[in-house]
Amino acid sequence: MRCYDVVRKLQDRRDIAWSERANSSGTAGTYLKARTGIGARAQYLKLPRYNGVRFDGSECINEVVASRLMRLFGIEHVDYRLIHALVQVDGVEHEVWLNASKNFRAPGERKMALGTYYELHSQAGESPWAFCERNGWGERIAQMMLVDYLIANRDRHGSNIEVIASRDGTVRLAPIFDSGLSLLAPYGEDKERIAAFDPLSPVMTTNFVGERSLEENVRRVAPVAIARPLDCTDRETLIAGLEDAASEVLLDAIWNVIWSRWCWYERLCSA
Repeated sequence: MRCYDVVRKLQDRRDIAWSERANSSGTAGTYLKARTGIGARAQYLKLPRYNGVRFDGSECINEVVASRLMRLFGIEHVDYRLIHALVQVDGVEHEVWLNASKNFRAPGERKMALGTYYELHSQAGESPWAFCERNGWGERIAQMMLVDYLIANRDRHGSNIEVIASRDGTVRLAPIFDSGLSLLAPYGEDKERIAAFDPLSPVMTTNFVGERSLEENVRRVAPVAIARPLDCTDRETLIAGLEDAASEVLLDAIWNVIWSRWCWYERLCSA
């Protein structure tokens, strides 16, 4: 299968200055980001988890898998490309698989974190969930909750959901983005822990809308409006072209998590 979202040929990106550094409390390490171009030509780049010596996370792979999953479901999302690249960090060269995504805002549009927008415009005592429903975003939030459950997303805080304001005053939710801290990301390259992971085990999450329990969020919104259900034959679509970037153990575990959780969701909807 030809994959337009994977660039296998090694690209020389040693010119990139990784100016954004974010520490994560969920997994030990630092996440480096950069931006190239401006306006409609802007491109956002992300590296996997960096422990100060090497890159050992699967976050960039997870972004592509999540993007493919949402494409199957017909859910609005940011498309990510996985790029095999040579980069330089703190004077040291690394061969790594990074993410690239395009600017999803039209000229003149402004973005704001949902958490900030909620603080400015929520009514007294109004929960983030009720606030989103009042603004007509209930279906979009339900779709996000389903995807986050299927990929065991551990990081959907108030800045990982954005609001887009247009020049005409209309406001909408941005496409779903930043889903990398999910699946088997916390285990790095530890194949034993990856293989031993129970796909239905609860995971600790940060969730601005809803509960910290991904399962409880899905129970609340099921059934969710999507273009079509997941099928066992979708495995190839979700992991195609990732063989050079990830081990067979990791790719098998990624599919096992998504498929096992989808089967749980189907049983929930049919109960």
